[in-house]
Amino acid sequence: MSTARTVATAARVLRQLRHDPRSIALMLLVPVLMLVLLRYVFDGSPRTFDGIGASLLGIFPLITMFLITSIATLRERTSGTLERLLAMPLGKGDLIAGYALAFGAMAVVQSLLATGVALWVLGLDVVGSPWLLLLVALLDALLGTALGLFVSAFAASEFQAVQFMPAVIFPQLLLCGLFAARDTMQPVLEAISNVLPMSYAVDGMNQVLTHTDMTADFVRDAGIVAGCALLVLALGAATLRRRTP
Repeated sequence: MSTARTVATAARVLRQLRHDPRSIALMLLVPVLMLVLLRYVFDGSPRTFDGIGASLLGIFPLITMFLITSIATLRERTSGTLERLLAMPLGKGDLIAGYALAFGAMAVVQSLLATGVALWVLGLDVVGSPWLLLLVALLDALLGTALGLFVSAFAASEFQAVQFMPAVIFPQLLLCGLFAARDTMQPVLEAISNVLPMSYAVDGMNQVLTHTDMTADFVRDAGIVAGCALLVLALGAATLRRRTP
């Protein structure tokens, strides 16, 4: 891998995104709008919003980054751009790292915006540090980016890329502990939830919600989410193809 090639790839992706206002709006504004909607759905029960708002602050960015990254990467392949890039002295690792860096930069902006609005506009009440909340939101967005890069290798069209969402995201959403405590689930479902990264993202958010300091459980949860993102990025580089059949 070359740092110069990775940075050049990231700069090219960001230049392309600059000319795609709809994708930028989807990444930056949709999580905020969903949080605003959620806040007023529970307008008469602010404690309910506090209870699930922190978790969704991590889940919404993960979902949007997954969609944008998978579709954008697939578009590169179907247009022939990926094939031309890989014909140059550019390794798969450089390409994946460049995409991760570009979308990671967008994830930073997205997480800052969503966390700021949730805390200082919508009044989300957390006991812990807002910076820890931001950290988990950012790790979730990076995990969504990594998952999007990975699944794009198995899709032949943008429609198929979207179809991966029910297979990759929805099971994690149902089993992450947002709707029911994981230790109250059937043993098989609890065992599955224990290997899904979104479960640890929600656990990390809950640690910030209920503890004033950084707990050992928070460090474990954040480390697992970050490790899963790195693992999926490595798998994405290994499965990257030059073109879509």
